[in-house]
Amino acid sequence: MPVATALAATAALLLTACGGSDGDKSKDSDKIAGAEQGADKPKKSAAPSSNDEKPDGVDLSLPADLKLVFDWDKPKDKEEAAALDDARHYVRSIYKGVAEQSAKDPAVAAYATDEGLSYARTQIQSRVDAGLTSTGTRRHYQEQTRKAPNGNAVEVSFCVDSSKFFSKEVKTGKIRKGNSSGPASYDHFKIVMNKFPGKDDLWRASLVFVTEKAKQCA
Repeated sequence: MPVATALAATAALLLTACGGSDGDKSKDSDKIAGAEQGADKPKKSAAPSSNDEKPDGVDLSLPADLKLVFDWDKPKDKEEAAALDDARHYVRSIYKGVAEQSAKDPAVAAYATDEGLSYARTQIQSRVDAGLTSTGTRRHYQEQTRKAPNGNAVEVSFCVDSSKFFSKEVKTGKIRKGNSSGPASYDHFKIVMNKFPGKDDLWRASLVFVTEKAKQCA
């Protein structure tokens, strides 16, 4: 089976097993991209890891006013742990691109491929076109991982709390807070991470699915 076809089949299997087709919006959602999901609230925010600044030699540094907090526990499975780490790096790469106002920022291509790359670049470019960047704190919690039988793909799912995360106008510095409370602040993500050929510790996002106003995350 060709590699692309095999990865697509693996992704479909993972998402179906997790019920990923019910109520999920596709990669075209305007939300940016993981142990059971339910009524659990986010745990106390952990201090950002210095390893997130330049993993794999890739610059993922963010402005001081933009904080991404990941309240995640490390899976026991080595491959799931590596995929979860790089899912975090994928999310950071998107906001790195937003901060740099460039959908071509090299960090994005380092942790994404196929539709995961298209999704990331679309999200970044939409903000660039609107003259917006991001500010505040975005929390990620209730992570879950599921590995494909062949070990080449891992589905990472997680909740996001954006109640303290806002858009900021690049030219004026004005923060657009709007209505940041309630169900609209919570989203649920599913990202299929694929192992990079020839490098076991590097995983890249190939698919992104988003459920907005996710009740299981509030």
